[in-house]
Order: sequence, then C-alpha cells, then structure tokens
Amino acid sequence: MSNAAAPATEGPDRSEAPAHVAIIMDGNGRWAAARGLPRAEGHRRGVEALRRVVRASHELGIRYLTIFSFSSENWSRPASEIGDLFGLLRRFIRNDLASLHRDGVKVRIIGERDGLEGDICALLNEAEELTRDNTRLTLVVAFNYGSRQEIAKAAQKLAREVAEGKRDPATIDAETLGAHLDAPDIPDPDLIIRTSGEQRLSNFLMWQAAYSELVFVPIHWPDFDKAALEGAIAEFARRERRFGGLVAKTAS
Repeated sequence: MSNAAAPATEGPDRSEAPAHVAIIMDGNGRWAAARGLPRAEGHRRGVEALRRVVRASHELGIRYLTIFSFSSENWSRPASEIGDLFGLLRRFIRNDLASLHRDGVKVRIIGERDGLEGDICALLNEAEELTRDNTRLTLVVAFNYGSRQEIAKAAQKLAREVAEGKRDPATIDAETLGAHLDAPDIPDPDLIIRTSGEQRLSNFLMWQAAYSELVFVPIHWPDFDKAALEGAIAEFARRERRFGGLVAKTAS
C-alpha cells in the first residue's frame, strides 16, 4: 500500500462502501476482563468477530480489508499471551483457510517475517500461495507489523540502491518511497476503524493513512459485527473529503 498518487478530487460514490477498509482490532483483553474471563478468551472471541467482518465486508462491497492482527510492539506482552495469540493464528489458518479460499478471498501478509517460528512462516506462505489468484476480496493481514519499521525498511532499500550507484538521490520522492513499502499494489485505505474507544493509529499504516477517514467506535472488538461496520461506513459517507483542496463530494 502506498500513497504514491494524490487522491482524485472526485471521490467514490458514497452510495457504495469504501473500496478499502482497515481495522485496528482493539479491546479483546478489556472485553474479557469486563466479564471476568481470561484474556485468551477475549482473543478467541476476537477471531469470531474477524470471521463475521470478513463475511460482511464482501456482502457490503468492500474490495480490500486490512486487519492489524499482531503489532511489532506486541512482543512486550507476557510470553503466555503471545503463545495464545500465535496459537489462535495457527488454528485460524488451519481451520479457516479452506473456507476463505472457497469464498474467493485472497490473503496478503504485511510485516516482518524474520525471526518468526518456522511453522508460522510456512502457514503465512501457504495462505498467500493458495489464495493468490482469488479476486472476490483481498484480506491483508498486518502481522508482526509496525508502520515506522515498514517506512524505515523502504528507506534502507533506497539507500542501498544509492550506495550501489543504481539510483540518483534526486529521484527519490514520495511516490518512489511508497513503491518500496510492503504492498505498493494495494490502494491506500479509504476508511480506518479502531474499536474500543482509543483514538490513535498505534503505528498502523501511518504512511498509507495520509488521506484516510478515521472512525473510532466505543465497542470492544469481540462485539464488532456487520451492524457496527455499517455504522462506521455510514459515518464515512457523511464526511466531506477535501484532500487539501476542493471537496471530494458533499454528502447528500
């Protein structure tokens, strides 16, 4: 995903869903704590919410859905919780990959894979390889991902090209840097949703979010469903998008 080109002054048809929705799935632990349950149960219920939202995204006409599943900062959590999260990832891919593939969902992974356990890398590769030709919905999973790290890695690639005499520094602009991010072929998100009431990006798609609309919802992620997604899209549709200039489209 890159912000290589400035957005068009004519926005998308507001009668339709945004083409790309990204979600910071926050609040699993707080959902569990409020019910006297272990955090692991909150994460398990969060996976159920993810299944609902993937299904709803296709029904609502969304073409790209990006989810923040594991941040590079999450390594600071207790080892037992990290183990639970990785166990859920293993089960999700093993149990849900066939149905995702059958439903025409393409899976893309962004984030660092160096240092991950071998079976995790193999599962991520399997998910991408099996679904690579699907076109119904692209599910982008940000796993072991941090936006600052992504931007720094892109800068390092360009620096190596300059050091090797393959690139003139004067040719490096925003479009060039964007093309070196993790998934430059995927359009930037039109809408970024964060659940649980927190109002920050937390190192998620900071480059790509330059022109995204941000919607913060108070409910915790395990309670997020199609109705909540529709509510966020309705809020998106009411907004006037100026992109630093003319209004993209005035809500009717």
